[in-house]
Amino acid sequence: MDTKVARFNGTKRVIGTKTCIFWLNGRCNRDRCRFLHGEPPSYASTHSWNYNEMKGRFSSTPYHNSNKGLPKHNGNTLLNRKIGDDKLPPKCNSKTVFIRKTAEYKLPPKHATIGDDREKTQVAMVSPKHICKYWMNGDCVHGEQCRNLHSWSYGDGFATLAKLQGHTKLVTGIALPHGSNKLYSGSTDGTLRTWDCHTGQCTNLMNLGAEATSLISEGPWIFVGLPNTIKAWNMQTASHLTLGGPKGRVLAMIVGNDTLLAGAEDGVISAWRGSSKSNSPFELVASLCGHTKSVVCLAVGCNKMLYSGSKDQSIKVWDLDTFECKMTLNAHTDEVTSLICWDNFLLSGSSDSTIKVWYKTVQETLEVAYSHNVENGVVALSGMTDPENKPILFCSTSNNSVRLYELPSFSERGRLFAKQEVGLIDTAPGGLFFTGDRTGLLTVWKWLEEPKIAASS
Repeated sequence: MDTKVARFNGTKRVIGTKTCIFWLNGRCNRDRCRFLHGEPPSYASTHSWNYNEMKGRFSSTPYHNSNKGLPKHNGNTLLNRKIGDDKLPPKCNSKTVFIRKTAEYKLPPKHATIGDDREKTQVAMVSPKHICKYWMNGDCVHGEQCRNLHSWSYGDGFATLAKLQGHTKLVTGIALPHGSNKLYSGSTDGTLRTWDCHTGQCTNLMNLGAEATSLISEGPWIFVGLPNTIKAWNMQTASHLTLGGPKGRVLAMIVGNDTLLAGAEDGVISAWRGSSKSNSPFELVASLCGHTKSVVCLAVGCNKMLYSGSKDQSIKVWDLDTFECKMTLNAHTDEVTSLICWDNFLLSGSSDSTIKVWYKTVQETLEVAYSHNVENGVVALSGMTDPENKPILFCSTSNNSVRLYELPSFSERGRLFAKQEVGLIDTAPGGLFFTGDRTGLLTVWKWLEEPKIAASS
């Protein structure tokens, strides 16, 4: 913990960076309180990267693994309104938790009075950050007095819009093809589900015959990654085809530079481009070899660069014109699970419980500008701007929760919770974002617009 030194009568005394809760309530009477009687240092001042330089740079919506081609909604669909019993949360979704501080807060001897040896009790208002596991199972006996959350989220400015139930295993991808009012979702339960955006009902169930480990859309096309193959459907012509080439499960797909790219279990990235052949609209043009283990995430950035993350703990940078590997990044100590290109930065998440922010140097290399530690391994990353145009990073971790960070400070804005690990986070226009967990539940969330206050005359 960062500390500062104060002097009392010539004696050094170490003071922590936390603000005294008794001082906040105007009740602290300790002569030498070990907590601050004032506001703690700002987060920006303790950042290991230049906060002021980075502020404002995270201004646009990031490139996502499966966001290209997502259409705007007309505002009248299910995905833009409250449905069922998914009520909008209050301004602050938190509880009152009673925290009892005991002998640690006894008065100093010079202010001794009768009863000084008795316990001192303080009641504080805090926002619990853990969901009650008994409430999840429907048998919490504490009710409103429970010190843990009885809610699937906490934080301001967003709400649950819909819960799409049907899949029985991990949701691995969603797609909203251009011009369609259908939402598609794939799962490791071996099915592709079609959801009506007006009603939230599943209108079609397709048995794929194998685990769907990735799913994206581009234009009218939907691509589903299966073991050793990719299935493609054209929603406008109702045609379908099979793309061969990958070895093992297809764990990640993305489109960049007019190229469909798929990372597979054998560590190879396959690349297809459009073909003039009527019987085969896609042609395999390259196989990008370099990783020694499975490729699990892909991202496309500016200057036609592809970034790939692997179980071999490395990130590789590829030129999409030549398909050559330009550099290898080795800052993580465990599997690289997720990548995002946002403005001029690359963000990477790993099972080593870190999120790293990379920037390009004048020597055209990538270096880590900042490394943010999280409590658990990172499963997935995604990002978007909130209604106030503040950049928000979503980070799913292995403890069944999703943290919302405001960039570039990484201050926490809230959390989302699930019964099992959230493996999918995705976003869409209109302030929508999605989470899919290992139970098969696909949850639709929406940012709430702040009411505009008219200027006083």
